[in-house]
Amino acid sequence: MLSVSELSIGEMVPAFPISFVAVSKHIKALERAGLVRREVRGRNHVCSLDPVALRTASRWLAAYERFWNERLVALEDVLEEMKSQERPH
Repeated sequence: MLSVSELSIGEMVPAFPISFVAVSKHIKALERAGLVRREVRGRNHVCSLDPVALRTASRWLAAYERFWNERLVALEDVLEEMKSQERPH
């Protein structure tokens, strides 16, 4: 949702099956991680994405994605080898 436009927490709440407080806590976690910015405008807390932080996170995750994809392919190869060596009982 925040990739489209900045939103207040109140505007985000209806999209999730959790309470206002729970959405606010999730936003705080993303804010602590540096992925979301929160600006107080009067009584509203308006949130937006931090594109620089998201790019950094995306690069970091991409490295792990390659690693785990390679590991899963290797595991699949081992399992296929084990299946081919099984003897019928």
